[in-house]
Amino acid sequence: MARSFFNPGVFHYVLLIFFTKATDAESPTSHPHQGKVLPFQAGPPKVELDGKAERILSNGKPFQSQIQLETSGRGLVIQDVKAPTHIVWEKILDYDNYAKMVPKTIESENYKVHVHDDNSQTIYTRMKVGFPLIKLEFFIKHEYKPELNSLTWTLDYSKKSDFDDSCGYWYVIPHPSNPNWSRVYYSVELALFDWMPKFVMNFISNKALTDATSWVKQFSEMKQQTSDVTLIVSKTMTTKKDKNARSEVYVIDNKEECSTAIIKISKPFCRSRYVMLCTVV
Repeated sequence: MARSFFNPGVFHYVLLIFFTKATDAESPTSHPHQGKVLPFQAGPPKVELDGKAERILSNGKPFQSQIQLETSGRGLVIQDVKAPTHIVWEKILDYDNYAKMVPKTIESENYKVHVHDDNSQTIYTRMKVGFPLIKLEFFIKHEYKPELNSLTWTLDYSKKSDFDDSCGYWYVIPHPSNPNWSRVYYSVELALFDWMPKFVMNFISNKALTDATSWVKQFSEMKQQTSDVTLIVSKTMTTKKDKNARSEVYVIDNKEECSTAIIKISKPFCRSRYVMLCTVV
């Protein structure tokens, strides 16, 4: 007797998504409201870091705290990044490439950017995130204020998003003890529709904060390492072509100068020099 693999729970779930999307397609293009969650304010967060927090951060791990509001608090994650603030902001603002960097993001593109006289920017971005059996599209209005070291966002309520509401916050400053590093603060609040699957809610509530700062740390530090290699090559190395290799071979007097770069030491070139095959990520 043949076994049936029909699962009524999955079938009803797929039907729910299908009819929800069909209803959305016929609904107005604007969002059903103009905001439910309280937007973040630009500027420094109202949080103090004690000795325990500093120890966690010095070990390269994120520290989680809260931003206190009038009647409640919001989750806040802080992360130290071994890259200067301009590189961190370069990655945060690179919305057109979020699909290559940010977990669960499958599409991201700016559809409108306004640069204001004070060098602040209003950036409108369409994003799509993917989970098993479901993809969610949403439209974000970012307000970047470099003089306040901040970026805040809400939904763009002129367009219909698959999230009920969302707002968020980045704050980036030089590291207090190393000006070539950054200290990054991130917070987000998300309101979901009732039809949203539980596993999506669990992922967002458990992973959204730490995942956000993790990818910024990873790609900012990779960018900084690339910059380190470029600087070393331009200042301390002479270049020779290796006829038997596809890449260039660099000759340097002191291998310690390359300690922060991603470098594979090949073999001694002579007593005082080393041949370096530099691999830049």
